[in-house]
Amino acid sequence: DLSSSSCPSLQRAEGIGVCGWILVSLSFLLVLITFPISIWACIKEYERVVVFRLGHILSKKAKGPGMILILPCTDTLIKVDLRTVTCNIPPQEILTKDAITTQVDGAVYYRIHSAVSAIASITDVHSATFLLAQTTLRNVPGTQSLAQLLASQEEIAHSIQAILDSTMEQWGVRVAQAEIKDVRIPVALQRPMAAEVRSTAIGKMSASKTLKQASMVLAESPAGLQLHYLQTLTTLAAENNSTIVLPLPINVLESLGQKNRGG
Repeated sequence: DLSSSSCPSLQRAEGIGVCGWILVSLSFLLVLITFPISIWACIKEYERVVVFRLGHILSKKAKGPGMILILPCTDTLIKVDLRTVTCNIPPQEILTKDAITTQVDGAVYYRIHSAVSAIASITDVHSATFLLAQTTLRNVPGTQSLAQLLASQEEIAHSIQAILDSTMEQWGVRVAQAEIKDVRIPVALQRPMAAEVRSTAIGKMSASKTLKQASMVLAESPAGLQLHYLQTLTTLAAENNSTIVLPLPINVLESLGQKNRGG
């Protein structure tokens, strides 16, 4: 709860003085006189209402939804919608850790959980949330390389949400979710990246063809297969590890394979 010392507007209405109580009494009398008509203005849906009476917040808790009793001439209402708000962040130009310029856009979903804090702590909570989300979306991805940014979008979004939540909690706002919608790679980098992916695929294809040719050569030469087998055992034994190798003769393995095919 916010204390009255930190925000003078949160002082209770009891400090309005004698003249203030006279005005409140007259306003209450006016409400009683116009009660059949004024009742229709007292019903609020999906909203909380922060009531100011003669410049002071009437209660540390917002009123509503439902029927709210207000006094004309002395009370001022500020409506606060407690539903989840979607904040679309336009593309932000950032410089990644590896000095590559790119654009990132995202979205933040938040809701006000304390109407009094949202009104008393900041002038415009929605505008402040939008500006803070823009700044955070520029700063957090800027600490990552382009490869990390492309591969770890979910983790970066969680970091953005944590930063926003820690700052906006004092405004009475909670962030439900933050997400990165798109990372726009510069056109100058798209062709080199595509060429790198293509060369990697070609290299893997070439390696698979080489392995296929080697397997065909070994299949035609049982002695070569035996030598390769012994060389593998020598390599494993030379390393200081805890691998336990139980060598089996090649002919035993071949006989087992023939039995399996025959069965």
